[in-house]
Amino acid sequence: MHIHILGICGTFMGGIALIARAAGHRVTGCDANVYPPMSDQLVAQGVDLIEGYAADQLALNADLWVVGNAVSRGNPLLEAILERGLPYVSGPQWLAENILQGKWVLAVAGTHGKTTTAAMLAWILEHAGLQPGFLIGGVPQNFKKSANYSESSFFVVEADEYDTAFCDKRSKFVHYHPRTAILNNLEFDHADIFADLAAIETQFHHFVRTIPGNGLVVTNAAEPALERVLERGCWTPVERFNSVDGWHATGEDASGHLAIRQGEREVGAINWQLAGEHNRNNALAALLAARHAGVPLAHGLAALACFENVKRRLEVRGTVDGVTVYDDFAHHPTAIATTLAGLRGKVGPGNGRILAVLEPRSNTMKLGALKDALADSLVVADQVFCYSANLGWDAVAALAPLGGKAAVSDDLTDLVSRVVAAARPGDQVLVMSNGGFGGIHDKLLSALAAR
Repeated sequence: MHIHILGICGTFMGGIALIARAAGHRVTGCDANVYPPMSDQLVAQGVDLIEGYAADQLALNADLWVVGNAVSRGNPLLEAILERGLPYVSGPQWLAENILQGKWVLAVAGTHGKTTTAAMLAWILEHAGLQPGFLIGGVPQNFKKSANYSESSFFVVEADEYDTAFCDKRSKFVHYHPRTAILNNLEFDHADIFADLAAIETQFHHFVRTIPGNGLVVTNAAEPALERVLERGCWTPVERFNSVDGWHATGEDASGHLAIRQGEREVGAINWQLAGEHNRNNALAALLAARHAGVPLAHGLAALACFENVKRRLEVRGTVDGVTVYDDFAHHPTAIATTLAGLRGKVGPGNGRILAVLEPRSNTMKLGALKDALADSLVVADQVFCYSANLGWDAVAALAPLGGKAAVSDDLTDLVSRVVAAARPGDQVLVMSNGGFGGIHDKLLSALAAR
């Protein structure tokens, strides 16, 4: 079958393309901007790419048109497909109907940590010899790719609560019908499509309703919103983590120690590469989900001891003149705060300053829905540099509680200059954005080398 994918360079739709190609389909695709690294992955797998959404792509005579959720009504190619009455489907629906049928699906949902937890879970299953398929919203370093097609009975999917497509405003995850589901956490996000937290809780409840009675819900006991979701109805056994009296994880960032406990009893411990309480909780959730699929906790811990994290999660991009530059995907205030706390724990108190460089780029942050929480999320940083281009709110006012340690600029060159002027040997420069940030990481490293 010839499948043409609209919006192919996004992480999810690019993953769909790679899976469809590996499953034996002819795959082509288009996007407004055909850009690496996804474009490089796709071309390497024999996927032909077209820049733009011109209606003349109908001449490809695809058997099926798979439409990403970045494509809206008014898009010329989508309008042509609708006018001609051609067969189309959303990415999540295609995945569910063509890949997930008959498989033991392990889905990872939550406002934060989905990508890292899904990567951990896939690696635990792989390490145990189960060779899972997976579709993850990032690139796990252990696999070097974001998606994998496999004949295995197991499939790990990052279960996103964002809407499915122009024609389906339900959350993506309602399509996946998992047997094992992780509910990592839940707070307000995606202000462009959800009015409030209650609206997101309703979607999570719809997700819970799809999990069978012989499945398992692994949920964060410390999240009131998740408890409210489960109180609305749950027909599946529930295993809670992040509870002092039950399953919980402890550790020490500087040494890389991770211990799993059930009440006061230590079940197992390892040294690993990740830092932060959030990652310890991610690990525990992945371990419990993998155990449901038959992987003993001890085997899961052995896998995590050699887990290499995901690209753009506290990823070191380089060190110049004693200044280390990190790349991280954090963009929500909670993620910013936990990432900073993890980095501070890793480098240790008094072992160099943290210079936080932030681009509030997500739709939620651009709308200013969480701007009042931004300053508090950055208090651990010694200095803060915020890129304010294309914001509809006053970043200077939002960061005023930080006083003189915050600087704001709407010019990327100026921002780089300010960071480089402030940086000194021993500093950790943490760049946080859910986009490319204008290639700021390389710009910083080059400027540091030239000073």
